[in-house]
Amino acid sequence: MSIVMITGAATGIGRLTAETLAAAGHTVYATMRDPEGRDAAAASELAALARATGADLRVVALDVTSQDSAEDAVRHILADAGGLDAVVHNAGHLYLGYVEAFTDDDLARLLDVNTIGAHRVNRAVLPYLRQNRSGTLVYVGSTILVTTPPFLGPYVASKAAFDALAVVTSYEVSQFGIETSIVMPGAITQGTRHFANASRATDERVSAQYAVLDPLVERTHEAHEQLFAPGTTADPRDVAEEIRRILALPAGDKPFRSVVDAARAGVDHVMAFSDLTREAFVRRLGFGETLELKR
Repeated sequence: MSIVMITGAATGIGRLTAETLAAAGHTVYATMRDPEGRDAAAASELAALARATGADLRVVALDVTSQDSAEDAVRHILADAGGLDAVVHNAGHLYLGYVEAFTDDDLARLLDVNTIGAHRVNRAVLPYLRQNRSGTLVYVGSTILVTTPPFLGPYVASKAAFDALAVVTSYEVSQFGIETSIVMPGAITQGTRHFANASRATDERVSAQYAVLDPLVERTHEAHEQLFAPGTTADPRDVAEEIRRILALPAGDKPFRSVVDAARAGVDHVMAFSDLTREAFVRRLGFGETLELKR
C-alpha cells in the first residue's frame, strides 16, 4: 500500500478519493486549506471515519495558493509517515459568468488556485520523489478543456493550463522514475459543491450588459444535468474508484490519461488522438526517452 497526499480533500472528488483510498488500505493524508476553521467540519468527519473504520486517514493543512504552506505540509507528511508515494492534485474552484466581466485579478486568482497550486505542490514534493526515484503524480483534470461549454471561460482556461503543465512536467519527472496519470472527469452535477460554490465575475457593470443571456447562465447546472442518458448519473465516486485502480497498478503500467465521463462526450477519442500526435512530435524532436519511465 502507498502513502498518498490529496489536495482539496474537504469536499467532492477529493473527499471521496481520500475515503476510497483509505478504505483500500492506503495511508492517506487528506489536505485542506483550513482544517481548524472553515474546513473544521470536514476534518472532524474524516477523523471520525478513521476512528470508526481503523483506516489510516489523516488531515493536514495545505493552502495551494501558498508555497510555504505546501512545503510545510510535505515536510509534515514526510516526518509523520517516513515517506510519500503519490500525490493526487485535486484542489480547484469554479467560476461562472461572462468572460469579459471577469477582471484580470479574477482570472489570475483562479489560475493561482487551479493551475499554479498544483505546481507549488509539485515544487514541494518533487525533490523527495526525485531523490527516491519513484512516485506517482495523479492530476484530476477535466473533459472541459475539450468540450469548452459557454459561461465557464476562466475555468476552462485554468483546466487547460493545468493539463498542459502536467503533460510537460511528465516528460521531465519520468526520467527520475516518477509516473504521471491525468484523470479527466466529465460533467459531474451531483456529489460536489462545484456549481453551488461557483464564484461570479466581479465587474458587475460589464455583466449587466450581458443581461439578455442571464437565463442561459442560470440554467448552466440544469443544462449539464440533461447530458446524461435516462437512468445514468455522473457519480464522483467513479472518479475516486478510477484513482484507486490506477494507484493499485504496478510501476510502469499506470495509464497516462483516463477519461471518466458519464456524459459520453467523446473526449476519450479526442485525447487518444491528441496524445498520439503529441508523442509522435516529441519523438521527432529526438526526445522519445521522456515518454518512457526511467527506473
